[in-house]
Amino acid sequence: MKILVRPPQLLRSFYKGSLWRMDKAQAVIYLTFDDGPITELTPWVLDVLKQYQVKATFFCVGENISKNPDIFERIKSEGHQVGNHTYNHIKGWKVTKTQYLENIEKCQLLTKTNLFRPPYGRIKKSQFKTLLMDYQVVFWDVLSYDYDGLMTPKKCLDNSISYTRNGSIIVFHDNVKAQKNLKFALPHYIEHFLKLNYKFATL
Repeated sequence: MKILVRPPQLLRSFYKGSLWRMDKAQAVIYLTFDDGPITELTPWVLDVLKQYQVKATFFCVGENISKNPDIFERIKSEGHQVGNHTYNHIKGWKVTKTQYLENIEKCQLLTKTNLFRPPYGRIKKSQFKTLLMDYQVVFWDVLSYDYDGLMTPKKCLDNSISYTRNGSIIVFHDNVKAQKNLKFALPHYIEHFLKLNYKFATL
């Protein structure tokens, strides 16, 4: 199975001004979770983070916030950061610039954040340039592929660990598709890097 755990430099260059990795001199990792909040998985993620006393950034889908406002409030009350992930998890490539920005603004009424991550990492250059005026657009340094049905939990963990480095922004998902892999990988991933004296921080 051919996967790109770390995005190629060409892609990073295409979206200049976006965030892919934090300070490479610091032994700090930035956990991020996309697509929630959902009842099936987000509370479990929050319990794990609380257990290990680490913080993370949740890129939330507005529609899921509207369905689960109590979980969204818990994310914030427990000291985690939130980001905008559009209201309906839409793919920028498939809609007009106006439609995309309106969907983001609808989510922004709930998230009230300066952080934005495009669903699927797919966004038109025109959409991207406009968003840079108001948001820090965040991509990633490590993609866990926890959502991939062909990825085993062990391979998900091994890939995530082997590609993580100082300042890595890693993407996990609090969505149903990721449940099997995430429930195995997340605790082991955190434990591995805590033993190496890494710290975890929000964006």
